[in-house]
Amino acid sequence: MGEYPNIADHGLIGDLQTAALVSTDGTIDWFCSPRFDSPSIFGSLLDADQGGFCRVRPTADDYVTRQLYLPNTAILVTRFMTEAGVGEVVDFMPIAGHEATDRHRIARMIRVVRGTMTFEGVIEPRFDYGRAAHTIEPVQGHGVRFTAGDQSLTVHRVGGMIVHGTERAGHVELVDGGIRITGTLNAGEITGVVMETGGADPAQVSPDELRAMFAETRAFWREWNSRSTYRGRWREMVARSAMTLKLMTYAPTGALVAAPTAGLPEQVGGERNWDYRYTWIRDASFSVYALLGLGYTEEAEAFVAWLMDRVKESVGTGSGPLKIMYRVDGSSDLVEESLEHLAGYRGSLPVRIGNGAADQMQLDIYGEAMDSIHLADSHGLQLPHVGWTQISSMLDWVCDNWDQPEEGVWETRGGQQKFTFGRFMCWIALDRGIRLAQEHGRPAPIVRWREQRDAIYEQVMTTGWHEERQAFVQHQDTDVLDASLLVMPLMGFIAPRDPMWLSTLAAMDTELVSDSLVYRYNPSASPDGLRGSEGTFTLCSFWYVDALARSGFLDEAQLTFEKMLTYANHLGLYAEEIGLTGEQLGNFPQAFSHLSLINAAVNLDYQLDHGSGFVDPVLTSGRRTR
Repeated sequence: MGEYPNIADHGLIGDLQTAALVSTDGTIDWFCSPRFDSPSIFGSLLDADQGGFCRVRPTADDYVTRQLYLPNTAILVTRFMTEAGVGEVVDFMPIAGHEATDRHRIARMIRVVRGTMTFEGVIEPRFDYGRAAHTIEPVQGHGVRFTAGDQSLTVHRVGGMIVHGTERAGHVELVDGGIRITGTLNAGEITGVVMETGGADPAQVSPDELRAMFAETRAFWREWNSRSTYRGRWREMVARSAMTLKLMTYAPTGALVAAPTAGLPEQVGGERNWDYRYTWIRDASFSVYALLGLGYTEEAEAFVAWLMDRVKESVGTGSGPLKIMYRVDGSSDLVEESLEHLAGYRGSLPVRIGNGAADQMQLDIYGEAMDSIHLADSHGLQLPHVGWTQISSMLDWVCDNWDQPEEGVWETRGGQQKFTFGRFMCWIALDRGIRLAQEHGRPAPIVRWREQRDAIYEQVMTTGWHEERQAFVQHQDTDVLDASLLVMPLMGFIAPRDPMWLSTLAAMDTELVSDSLVYRYNPSASPDGLRGSEGTFTLCSFWYVDALARSGFLDEAQLTFEKMLTYANHLGLYAEEIGLTGEQLGNFPQAFSHLSLINAAVNLDYQLDHGSGFVDPVLTSGRRTR
């Protein structure tokens, strides 16, 4: 088995239709095309020997490497330092635009800023997760094209051959289904490659053309970043999280993927290895609050439009009118399969693509969807008549089905239960629907909606409450705590200083919280149908910050938030989970982690300035007047 970098040892680049991971040693070890959810071309992160990669690094072994983003951009700089010189690999993807395309480019600019350095570049694509054989077509002096069926990757060479005295500074050879390029650069010299999908012919790219791509990409990100209205205490981390969410948004539809990767384990060597390259109703709905909190109204509007299309289609069957997740284009074919030929990240098997949880019943998604629609409406993004009739029909379904057993927010595979979180989120769905109807005078069976909303409230307050534990619990047939309930005061279901809530928070402090890190639940006490354990959930840790602040513990909330910032990787990125020794676990980077960081930062800022508790005015400055 080959070597695998730590999950945290990566940066993310992208063009708003797909993305790539770049490790700290200059290796692109994950890249899918033409979309986030397409088969991989580089996938050595899941199989170091068969997955395919593009690596650029010094030929010397005694280098030190550092990685950073060009400020206010998604352009990644990997620096290599030796006594003889300092070299850099600058990685970026020119923005693909809002029209879906097969053409995607990864630019790798190689330059030396001090002294002299000899680089080696190796490009070995493996199409279709390493399942498709490819051919190689070299074009003298211009580059090479790799082809596998209707998929291709063209490597364009940057500039002419650099000559030092009478010696050429580069050499190209074919190796093991790929190419190797070596070259020596002096300070001030630039070379590199531009890799392009979509069947382009190899061509020579001049250094000026490469610089123009760089400048255009830099300008895009700086302009986008400048639109943020956030002026709080944690600008750098919030800005990086916002750009990370943008990198994970599919521009043609506005859909946000949960993560750009598949198969990265929640426990190294374990079986909790899921494909997160899809759009969850839950995750993306929570992003609306984050986007509006930063002033990104257009992005929030694009997602709500995507969401309303899913409501209109109502392709769910027994699981309800909505599926819990979709592909970025809105299609819902997510058949789960295992890639048996791949070794898995550090032996973590199986490697899954697709997602079998897509057909689960998870009642909470209706609450998250309706909360985001109501929030968007408060910013002037009102529903048309047809949209309202579709929402009404969906809420009627919620009235008929909110008391059904379900798989729950954590997508457990251990059997359906009547989860407390799902019920209280159905309360949110009906509550937000009632508000929309009353605020706009829309026709609706409000009496029925209110009766069912109140019935849900009574059930949560009785069967969701465990008298002996003095806490709200995961479901009515257990005494297990569940960190998803941290959002009960955040979404207005219970007052943040209600004694029932404060005792629940105290119980979570004792059982689920390890310093600043929060477990979502105890799987040994509540079996979820899977072997092994998992790390703490970054999402839940930032929810915990928000819950502490609203409940009157501002000092503890700020300290917990600051501690959580230390768990980010060197670029400010988070995976889904964090191990007890600080390692990143699960798919990377994770949208849920970054949107919850933004929400916690925005809300905590407001409360530190105005006092604990009420934070609705946070979004007032971004609202449009009607």
